[in-house]
Amino acid sequence: MATDKQRYTVSVDSEMFQQIEDFRFERRFQTRSEATVELIRLGLEQLKKEQEEAKKAQKNTPYSDETE
Repeated sequence: MATDKQRYTVSVDSEMFQQIEDFRFERRFQTRSEATVELIRLGLEQLKKEQEEAKKAQKNTPYSDETE
């Protein structure tokens, strides 16, 4: 089965491996790869959300060098 998706190998410790396996079975992913991709997607979404919130907070913060 040919695919245009990029492939690479990730090494994890036993604890993280078990967490991925638990996530996989809880969410009923057929493969570990699918579960890992979903975890990465969720992490990237969270990172983007945090970055957007930080930008909003920065815009709402007065300049520290201004005097009253």
